[in-house]
Amino acid sequence: MSARAGLDRQSIVVAAARIADLNGLDKITLAAVANLLGVRKPSLYNHINGLPELKGLLAVWGTHELIAKITAAAIGKAKQDAIKAIASAYRSFAHERPGLYRAIVSSPDRNNQELQAAIRSMMAVISAVLEPYNLVDSDATHAVRGLRSLMHGFVSLEAAGWFAVPLDREESYRRLIDTFIRGLDTSS
Repeated sequence: MSARAGLDRQSIVVAAARIADLNGLDKITLAAVANLLGVRKPSLYNHINGLPELKGLLAVWGTHELIAKITAAAIGKAKQDAIKAIASAYRSFAHERPGLYRAIVSSPDRNNQELQAAIRSMMAVISAVLEPYNLVDSDATHAVRGLRSLMHGFVSLEAAGWFAVPLDREESYRRLIDTFIRGLDTSS
């Protein structure tokens, strides 16, 4: 294997995301990424400093991908329609990109400034969707945390296989989000 033209950080991160989505986050190794890209492992070190950095880059990139998906879903919608749209987009992202989603939520690196900025951007999208409810101060923060927790909790339990009862999971998720919206409606 030789160095391939076009090898850069982005191509390495995309390859790592592909491995994570197909085989699981724990299957990402530098050897696996190099193999997928058709390069020698040492070639990766021209662009990244090792596996921890790669996983950090993957979390940042994945967060931006999720932001793009929920933002696109919310465009042109307001209040409950916007909440339902981002909740659906969030869940779809977790289903379509399971390894990348796990990279995003696995362990926030408080020292990774890029990751912290991406997380703040995602929270800003959720805050914007909730803005029409005129929540102020801590109520707004609690609502953002609550919605994100509902979405993440449901998709995480779903991915772990905890919903074994033969009942429509889509209906359960819809009811969960509807209950959250009713709570917002009564508090505003």
